Amino acid sequence: MSEHLPPTGPIILGMTGASGASYGLRLLHCLLEAGRPVQFLLSKAAQIVIHMETDLHLPGRPRDIRQKLIAHYRCDPGQLQVYGQDEWTAPPASGSARAHAMVVCPCTTGALAAIANGNSDNLLERAADVTLKEGRKLILAVRETPLSIIHLENMLRLARAGAIILPASPGFYYRPASSAELVDFIVARILDQLDIAHTLLPRWGEEEPDPR
Repeated sequence: MSEHLPPTGPIILGMTGASGASYGLRLLHCLLEAGRPVQFLLSKAAQIVIHMETDLHLPGRPRDIRQKLIAHYRCDPGQLQVYGQDEWTAPPASGSARAHAMVVCPCTTGALAAIANGNSDNLLERAADVTLKEGRKLILAVRETPLSIIHLENMLRLARAGAIILPASPGFYYRPASSAELVDFIVARILDQLDIAHTLLPRWGEEEPDPR
């Protein structure tokens, strides 16, 4: 059995080119705000989607992205490492490198398929493969609709392998007033899976709902 890290270990966060860049960026913000070290893996398609869907414009090179994000989130520089999709010698590519968990948010069905079939055509896919084989927690925030039988079979295969399938499907029972609150709903569920405390939204049964 693999030896697991204490909760202070680094969290690998991968972002793919699915719509929903705000989910991944908000999660990154919350992880850094919680003082957690993050190894950030960003696909080229994810960079394009971030530019399309948000006001955050990232440079091309990983080291420049790192500096941009450190300044944007005002975090400790030691908390954040950014790796390009072809950096095969980066720590997430090896099972001997220590990591607490990995999240792919948002996760395309293409990345889902690659991970389900053990393909490792880039660092993100390799890191997910390593996470599974080492028995660490892998959370996939799939963002797609409708889902074909191929997508569903890939999800089932990954769930059987130990991954957590967490679709980006926010709830409305707490009456969100903005898209940011819908994003926080999903991010809160991911943080719960990572055992990271947060106050993004009230928990069911712990606070009376707003009657408006």
